[in-house]
Amino acid sequence: MNDTKPNQTFDSKKILAVSVCHFIHDIYSSFLAPLLPFLIEKFGLSLTQAGFLTTITQIPALLNPYIGKLADRISVRYFIILAPATTAIPMSLLGLAPNYGVLLILLFFTGISTSLFHVPAPVLVYRVSAGRTGRGMSLYMTGGELARTVGPIFIVAALSVFGFDGYYPVMIVGVFASVAMFFMFKDMPIALGDKRKKTSVRKTCREMKGLLVPLSAIVFVRGFMHASLTAFLPLYILQKSNDVWLAGIALSSFEAAGVVGILAVGGLSDYLGRKRLLMFCLIVAPFSLLAFSQTGGLLQMAILLLTGFSLLSTTPVMLAMIQEYSTDGSSAANGVFMMVSFIARSAVVVIVGLVADTVGLETTYVICGVIGLAGIPLAITLKTVEEHGAG
Repeated sequence: MNDTKPNQTFDSKKILAVSVCHFIHDIYSSFLAPLLPFLIEKFGLSLTQAGFLTTITQIPALLNPYIGKLADRISVRYFIILAPATTAIPMSLLGLAPNYGVLLILLFFTGISTSLFHVPAPVLVYRVSAGRTGRGMSLYMTGGELARTVGPIFIVAALSVFGFDGYYPVMIVGVFASVAMFFMFKDMPIALGDKRKKTSVRKTCREMKGLLVPLSAIVFVRGFMHASLTAFLPLYILQKSNDVWLAGIALSSFEAAGVVGILAVGGLSDYLGRKRLLMFCLIVAPFSLLAFSQTGGLLQMAILLLTGFSLLSTTPVMLAMIQEYSTDGSSAANGVFMMVSFIARSAVVVIVGLVADTVGLETTYVICGVIGLAGIPLAITLKTVEEHGAG
């Protein structure tokens, strides 16, 4: 168990500040899925190529464990302060990209910014959660999920006003947000670990093996469900309805259900147990995705909400498990998990795109739901922090 104890008082001010930063940052990173139909049309992309756009944003995640080591030694204040601007600028320039190569470069820089924020931020939340890690992670993740709820509507509204080639002025909001973050965080000491203590990524992996191996496998199979919806749901709705607004609303509704799930499941896991709540979500999510693929109309939208609730609510539980399980270097531990998570999602979204090119999106949802069922036996093999300490 982590030797560095969190604060004795639940510091809601710091947690809410990081959650606000998470919200602003992730509004911009959520642009890609709603923009995908426009990018496909402009560059004549296949779904496999479209899926690779998400993959390129995940490549910097290979450095996540080393970003975690760095965060354990230095103040990460400026990682958090700069995140809204350094993500807003490249994501606001996608409509001006002259070719597919420039598009990949812009998304790669977005991926770097994403890693620099997402690795240390949960560790800071853990340190100020006073043992109520599930609640702290829920509030932190709520910022991200709210952003992915608002983001699709925000970018669709921007497109309706400025057009695909002219929406770049929206970056101003992110730049101003970073300025505001500077004044919010400039006096906040954010040194996450003992600067004299050297953290070994290899040692962290060995110590976390009992949790990290099954959790990584869960992230991989869950990634098929996640990728099929977050990357391709707007395109699927657009193909069926030819309604851009409905496509954006469907993704926003899915993410909004995730916000409710995150707030409910993360906090409940403090009392009912992380493993129990994770198992519940891993049972409900694949069955609801399978039902979504076989229905239509209002019933399909209702099932989409259930899918979002169960699928997206697992993240704060897993983040809490990682922090509680690690024996030293919480940022390095989180970095290892984030690397595995991002790599799994990167590989999966390309596979999902390839399958969708071959059999269509509707059949792809069935396949992804069946794969998601594999998460149930994997959850049984998870070694909790209590079992880890007993061992």
